[in-house]
Amino acid sequence: MMIRFAMLPLLLALNLSMCKKQQAVTDKPQPGSSAAPGTAAATAAPVAAATPKIKKPVVDQTAQVLIFCYHRLVDKIRYPGTEITPAAFEAQMKELKDKGITVISMQDLLAWKRGEKSIPPRCAVVTFDDGWKSQYEVGWPIMKKYGYPFTLFIYTEGVRGGSLGGGEAITWEQLADLRDNGVDIQAHTATHQDLREGHNVTVIEPGGKRGRKKLTGADYEKWVQNEVVGCKELLEQRLGIKVNCFAVPFGNYNEHVKELARNAGYEAMFTVYGQPITFTSPMDAIGRYAIEANKPKVFADAVSMIGASSGGGTAVAEVGAKDLTTHPADGETVRTALPLIKANLSSIGQIEPGSVQMRVSGLGLVPVNFDPKTGTVSYQVPQKLRDKTCTVIVSAKSEGKKVETHWTFGIEEAAATAGSSPATAVKK
Repeated sequence: MMIRFAMLPLLLALNLSMCKKQQAVTDKPQPGSSAAPGTAAATAAPVAAATPKIKKPVVDQTAQVLIFCYHRLVDKIRYPGTEITPAAFEAQMKELKDKGITVISMQDLLAWKRGEKSIPPRCAVVTFDDGWKSQYEVGWPIMKKYGYPFTLFIYTEGVRGGSLGGGEAITWEQLADLRDNGVDIQAHTATHQDLREGHNVTVIEPGGKRGRKKLTGADYEKWVQNEVVGCKELLEQRLGIKVNCFAVPFGNYNEHVKELARNAGYEAMFTVYGQPITFTSPMDAIGRYAIEANKPKVFADAVSMIGASSGGGTAVAEVGAKDLTTHPADGETVRTALPLIKANLSSIGQIEPGSVQMRVSGLGLVPVNFDPKTGTVSYQVPQKLRDKTCTVIVSAKSEGKKVETHWTFGIEEAAATAGSSPATAVKK
């Protein structure tokens, strides 16, 4: 009882002290207040200033982007599958300018895809794969001449001094120079090989000896981790950069590789299956047009896909392929290299029959049959498709507006060599 009475005065004193502090805070004039000292108690507390709203930029979702992929630039072509002459390269860069196609940076493309930045209606992104010194010595001066940004996709063992870096390879010093001048540098694996499990790959044994092995299980996981993640880490460490893009060698990969890339922090993955990139194109399968001396029409066909008008062309409304009952369906794999390709356009509305067009990767613009009664557009492929992945782009006019859809399907690897019937057997 004595302790309780002794504590009572202490608690009263503490409570009185807290009241005085609260009163002092209340009486203190607020910043920006015009009230005179001593009148704050009679004045209502000022309303807190509203937090300014940050407006999100208006993004043109009808814009389209062509992404070009180059390798070596040489005067004397010895490997037409990966080389092009400097004169041909410069002519193509000039054509982009003459036709009003804006060359943008890779990071601007990604910002647009995130909805953070708008881009012109018709754009292009220029990329170089592997890391050849001609990209530094020949390609860079041409790009500077036109004021174009560009991206290098580097496989790290191919840099000069690496296990695969020969005399024609780019050096780390040259990469640093490009970096310092604003060139975007991204990842292209460590050794540039097929990333899927069960394929024979070249491995470097202790002592530097090379051998071919079919890696599976834990050995494969260790190897592919270095290919997908190790190359990214090495580029970031050697150059002090952020790597957020990954170009897949040969376009060969699967869901496991995609998962590794996502977990590693890659924002986008790139293939060599060219198609115009739209706002809704998937980020883990962005197609690029590989420009090679033995395929001179690829560039011209790509440019024609987004029109020749310098005014930006007609805005295109993107329609999801799933809404058009496409065949083969998006993402499916067929057992024939001679598929019947078709889509039902009836859900779009009244179609202008003469406006229907279909483009098939590897073939370009193809002659199609369009049935106005059913709204079905179809094309029977007459020659075997060579690539393992095929992209179809269908466009038409409906009520004066241009609409477009695209989808991609796979072709079984054996179909390219085995006899195949035009009847399309689909495997999920």
